[in-house]
Amino acid sequence: MRVAVASSSGEEVDLHFGRASKLLVYDYSDGKMEFVEERTVDIAEGDKHQWRKVLDSIMDCDVVIALQVGLKGKIGIEDAGLKFVADKGPVDEVLERWVRHFEFMNSAI
Repeated sequence: MRVAVASSSGEEVDLHFGRASKLLVYDYSDGKMEFVEERTVDIAEGDKHQWRKVLDSIMDCDVVIALQVGLKGKIGIEDAGLKFVADKGPVDEVLERWVRHFEFMNSAI
């Protein structure tokens, strides 16, 4: 499973999805999270509704984690078949929370 995280510094999840100029991409498999690459998106300051640019840059991902997302961006993410997770904090802690949630939701009852 491929996970994209919106982070300006690479250390904190701190960007709104529609203004995410930097995304960290990870692969999650067999209980391990592995960093793949950092992607940049050309976001024009002051322009609204740039979520499509961001979405286009992560179409190979399954999940995107960002500080927040607008309604149009959320609908676009869902229509593209991706899952959106709103969270904030250090990237490693946010990813650990996501893994715990993912594992819990996919465990046999």
